[in-house]
Amino acid sequence: MIDMENVNHLDTSNTTIFNNIDTVRETDRDEEDVPSETFIKQEPLYRNIPEHSCEICKETFSSEQEVLTHKEMHSGEKQFQCGMCEKSFSQNSHLVIHIRSHTGEKPFHCEICGKSFTDNSNLVVHKRIHTGEKPFRCEICGKSFSNNSHLAVHVQIHTGEKPFYCDICGKSFITNSHLKRHKQIHGGDKLHQCEVCGKTYIDNSQLIIHKRSHTGEKPYHCDICEKSFGKKSNLTEHERIHTGENPFHCEICGKSFTQNSHLVVHERIHSGEKPYQCEICGKAFVSKSDLNRHRKRHTGQKPFKCEICDKYFVCNRYLTKHRRIHTGENIFHCEICEKSFITESLLKRHKQIHSGGKSVKDET
Repeated sequence: MIDMENVNHLDTSNTTIFNNIDTVRETDRDEEDVPSETFIKQEPLYRNIPEHSCEICKETFSSEQEVLTHKEMHSGEKQFQCGMCEKSFSQNSHLVIHIRSHTGEKPFHCEICGKSFTDNSNLVVHKRIHTGEKPFRCEICGKSFSNNSHLAVHVQIHTGEKPFYCDICGKSFITNSHLKRHKQIHGGDKLHQCEVCGKTYIDNSQLIIHKRSHTGEKPYHCDICEKSFGKKSNLTEHERIHTGENPFHCEICGKSFTQNSHLVVHERIHSGEKPYQCEICGKAFVSKSDLNRHRKRHTGQKPFKCEICDKYFVCNRYLTKHRRIHTGENIFHCEICEKSFITESLLKRHKQIHSGGKSVKDET
């Protein structure tokens, strides 16, 4: 049960608190990802928008009252604070949903694959993976989306609008989450320091997550295989192995990925961009992890050790794959003959048997 004494009201004057969590709506992106001003003024860009919608961000609702409640988040005020991690929200209903990330409560279940969610709106969007429904269509290019918020971000590709600006270097971004990630390059005001290793973070919630690397705490558990994780995002990514969900798509070749960071790295294959360069030999790479792995070849460093056979590896990813030899874990399954494999590359090689030796393209 949630200890509501941990819910701190920063300012509850003239504030209506909505306790009926069955009516909660929550988008699957940061609530601050919505621009403070209307970024699309011409209605023809959207199709099938119901009668009740927010004119600022185009999110749709079943009633005008829900629109009014939703608009409170555009004011910028965040009056409801989580007593566990100090994160603040513009609506009490969003705080109630957030608290479930600490308690692990997921009351909304998919009857098809068994995946659970903290609120009903995310379940509705998830079900479209099984049905293939994509009701939100871009009027410019015809591309369809299962979520209206994804369409809103996509339309900005056509308009060229990037409403979130870095006040340090002036670079602009489509979403606020991309801006926040960018600002970490500049360093910013890192006020929260880890007393174990001295590493600093911009907000306390990031520090709390970091501390789990020292304590070994893994509060997020997979309901299917019982594997545990220190970050909710890592659990979400892991669950996609079970559901087969790959929500991030390359617009050039159609390849799909379980997380956006993998898509960003993949897109550099098409653009030829290699922003990470080895200072020893000058070789360049598409990702920082590739550069770090390469550097260890110069130093001979292999810091990741298998506790079963004492074999060493240059990166944790190689160690994770190696461990499956000992555990017998086969997480990649052939949907044709149901044979399982420890790596995706082995599965792809196996599928060539079914395709007559032809290379098997990635499924999207």
